[in-house]
Amino acid sequence: MAESKELQVKEKQEMTTPAEQTRPGLIFTPAVDIFETDHEITLLADMPGVTPDKMTIDLHDGVLTFTGDVIPWENPDEKDVLIEFEIGKYHRQFALSEAIDQDKIQAKLADGVLRLTLPKAEKARPRKITVNAG
Repeated sequence: MAESKELQVKEKQEMTTPAEQTRPGLIFTPAVDIFETDHEITLLADMPGVTPDKMTIDLHDGVLTFTGDVIPWENPDEKDVLIEFEIGKYHRQFALSEAIDQDKIQAKLADGVLRLTLPKAEKARPRKITVNAG
């Protein structure tokens, strides 16, 4: 029997963490896709409503952390009638190995999707070894 490849809706997940929050509000774990080539790893994080000026990316002791704040859509003089898109902060962390060239990481945020390009260090890239006769 073939596996079903139907699209499944995944609800926004509130982050569960043992750390105490110092500011009120919801914190969400953004959904990510990660793929790689011989030269790099690419991470896509879904962060709707986050703009580049509200995005923070830090790298400390091999841990890559990114957070993004979403500003409420309504104006102060508007009254909420129905709210299905919850407002909060996105937060996610990844431990990076030495296989990543941490000085060359690049980030781009467009249309609510964060794209992190993590180049592999030269020593982690596959290479061909020449076989000599004799």
